[in-house]
Amino acid sequence: MLAGCATGPPPAKRIGEAYVGPAELKIRSDIPVQSPPVTIVHHGQRLEILQTRRKFLRVRTPDGKEGWTDERSLLAAADMKALKELAEHSAKLPNQGVATTYQPLNIHTQPAMSSPSFVQLRENEKVAVLQSVVLPRNEAPRTPLIPPAPKKTRLPPKKRERKDKVPLPPPPKPPEPPADWVELSRTPADEAEAAAIEAEKPPVKTDGWSLVRTPSGQTGWVLTRLLSMAIPDEVAQYAEGKRIVSYFALGETSDGEQKKKIWLWTTTSDSHAPWDFDSFRVFVWSTKRHRYETTYIERGIRGYAPVLVREVDYGGKGLAGRYSGFSLCVDKKDGSGRARRLFALIGQTIRSAGEQACEPVPSPVQVQAPSPLPSGETPTPAQPKEGFFEKLRKRFKK
Repeated sequence: MLAGCATGPPPAKRIGEAYVGPAELKIRSDIPVQSPPVTIVHHGQRLEILQTRRKFLRVRTPDGKEGWTDERSLLAAADMKALKELAEHSAKLPNQGVATTYQPLNIHTQPAMSSPSFVQLRENEKVAVLQSVVLPRNEAPRTPLIPPAPKKTRLPPKKRERKDKVPLPPPPKPPEPPADWVELSRTPADEAEAAAIEAEKPPVKTDGWSLVRTPSGQTGWVLTRLLSMAIPDEVAQYAEGKRIVSYFALGETSDGEQKKKIWLWTTTSDSHAPWDFDSFRVFVWSTKRHRYETTYIERGIRGYAPVLVREVDYGGKGLAGRYSGFSLCVDKKDGSGRARRLFALIGQTIRSAGEQACEPVPSPVQVQAPSPLPSGETPTPAQPKEGFFEKLRKRFKK
């Protein structure tokens, strides 16, 4: 009797689960994009998958509302775990400066434009820059989030073996080609054609990505070209067209009632180079001219993040002691590897304080495909059907 009082059909059975990738996602009443939204869900919310149709999924929200969305906007539990691990790893990275944006900017889960964006920066909002990488422009390879149903397998028909009265003799083995048969088969025309084809290939397009952390602690990737380092304009005017990679405050100088910071920055003239910066510079405030001036500069180097600002030991005559300073990891001039060079700030002068070994080179950032979403029920593989003669044979055998 209670079952007869139901006002609608029973709820659909779930076939999997997923998590919302974007910061906000509209769940539509139907597949077309023009369909009215049923509800709006947010990043990290768990959804139940009820039905699949090509690349669209019918889902159910925690409050019981059902609708359609694109599978590219959903993440698996493994992807959410990887995003959490990225935030935990980034919490240990030193801050390389603060950047701002002049327009709304999406933060992505991976350094790829096709990856979901889960946070949007507002105009003039500031974020901490932790790491910068240059990667080939590549769409994140996507695999079906719901594994396809297994195909039914059929046993191939048995072929009767034909036995000859007299077996044929085995065929002779063919002679082996010479070891340099590939080189022998090439002609000058082929080499010229291959060189021309190689020269006509367009260069690989790359994009610069920065790993950033928001004031609320969320970590993700943004395009580097859309960020602007928030160093004061009275210093940034000396960039000379180069991109400021990182900047730090080393100390302060008093000029009357004003207090001006001593700035260190790293810059690059080629944003697509495999190293992070090719020059660094230290600015101090001149109390005579009341402006910033360069006290130390080096160009033509190959430097790598992170730049560390900490106290260093200086052993110079008459000035030995522990001072504020910084260190940079750069390629050695003799090409024998990398070394972290130490510098001490003594008054308004920068002095070299020795070298030490760099940290191990971190593994390169990889763009990974999203993990398949787990199915609600594990389908059993289809068993091949027995034919009539196979059934008859078993019956006679029994």
